[in-house]
Amino acid sequence: MGPNSSTSGEDTDGEVSSTESSKADLLREHAYKVALGWAATLLAVATVFYHFVESWTWVDAFYFSSVAITTVGFGDLSPTTDASKLFTVFYIFMGLSLVGLVLNEAMRRRAIRHDRIPSDRPAAD
Repeated sequence: MGPNSSTSGEDTDGEVSSTESSKADLLREHAYKVALGWAATLLAVATVFYHFVESWTWVDAFYFSSVAITTVGFGDLSPTTDASKLFTVFYIFMGLSLVGLVLNEAMRRRAIRHDRIPSDRPAAD
């Protein structure tokens, strides 16, 4: 390799190659769907966990999982076992991050749609 070659996806002028740029665009385009999918998966896992560990009905387990992940916390249901309490702590940390990511991406998409912030994509010719 010569002095101007690079393995980081940059050309000799230091610009990002079109391949690297298209990968970044693809990642941004699907970020909302991926985050939403992870949030739904986490909600489903928590529902199953609470159903079996706490012996709650499916509705109660789903209800508590939804209330906990959104940090509403009505207090009508609460975990009773040590395993459930520890699971809930980690579930809330992960869930809160995912809900924040989903809401942030949704608001970013809405703002772009209404031309309030510039899109990350270059203008079409």
